[in-house]
Amino acid sequence: MSDTNKNSQDQALLEAVTWNDQGLVPVIAQEVGSKDILMMAWMNRDALLETLRLGEAVYWTRSRQKLWHKGEESGHTQKVKEIRLDCDGDTILLLVEQKDGIACHTGEHSCFFMQWDSVSSNWQKISKS
Repeated sequence: MSDTNKNSQDQALLEAVTWNDQGLVPVIAQEVGSKDILMMAWMNRDALLETLRLGEAVYWTRSRQKLWHKGEESGHTQKVKEIRLDCDGDTILLLVEQKDGIACHTGEHSCFFMQWDSVSSNWQKISKS
C-alpha cells in the first residue's frame, strides 16, 4: 500500500471519531473470547494510529501525559483483534486477546471487579466462582 493510500485511510479513521475537547476518546477493552469487559482507558489520535501500527493496544495516560503501550511494564499486552466505533462516534471498543489474562494493574483479570451490594450499602469484591 502506498503512503498516500495509508495516510488517506488513517485520516478517514481519525475523522470518523468524535474527539472531546482534550482531543481524547474513551476506549473500552473487551476480551474477544469471554466477552468480559476488561478496562476503560483513553486514546488520542496518536494512540489510535499506534494501535493500528502495532496491532496491540496503545492508550493515552492522562496522569503521565504520554502514550502508554498496555503491558509495556507488566507484559500484560492486549492484542487487538477488532476496532469498533459506537453509533455516535464518541466511544471506541477494542476486542482484544489479553496476555496472561490480567488487564488490571491490581493483578485482577478485569478492572471491573467491584460490585455494589445494596444490602450492606458497600462495594464488594466479586468472588471468582
